[in-house]
Amino acid sequence: MMPIRPATFLSMLMLFASGNGWAFAQTDATPIPPRPIQLVQGTQLGKTAFAAGDTRQGGNGQVVDGIEGSGHEMLKTHLHVHVSLFYHGEQLAIPDGIGIVKPFTVIHGFVAAGSGYYWLHTHDATGIVHIESPNRRVYTLGNFFDIWGKPLNEHNVAGLTGQVRAYVNGRPVFGKIRDIVLKAHDQITLEVGKPFVKPPVYIFPQGL
Repeated sequence: MMPIRPATFLSMLMLFASGNGWAFAQTDATPIPPRPIQLVQGTQLGKTAFAAGDTRQGGNGQVVDGIEGSGHEMLKTHLHVHVSLFYHGEQLAIPDGIGIVKPFTVIHGFVAAGSGYYWLHTHDATGIVHIESPNRRVYTLGNFFDIWGKPLNEHNVAGLTGQVRAYVNGRPVFGKIRDIVLKAHDQITLEVGKPFVKPPVYIFPQGL
């Protein structure tokens, strides 16, 4: 009887296993990381779940958390972060016009003008948050949600309740998620309810 080479034996074993409903994982394979997602201004990322702009409880021109909403964009501090929200594994769009006082003008999915700007705002529904401030103040995710007029805590994100997980640049956050500081090009992922997904990686548009 001719000896069976190891490679041939392994192939026969995998063929037999597949025919019997067994499943084998390759232990020598290198996991392929998910491809980064390119953010395109004026588009929407995720399912529509919220109306554009601030709620009645949010910023409508009054001062919120010491942040004015009646003026123009200020550029002494000018940076951008990304916020994504998942509910039971499905991505929901962070709406356009948060922090921009109505009425506002939308051109090709981009809020181009409003009757006032808060120093934290969104121009589109990509999840990109613009921080354009007249000072060096530190801003938090809680400030952004207060301007939006939506709740944010360890059990409730924008009215969605359940087990909440938060990540910054793919790393889990422990403690109060309202206190997450908004830093340049940070990627903040909020997830409510199972199944929890791996936080995506995004590429900011050129120039932001």
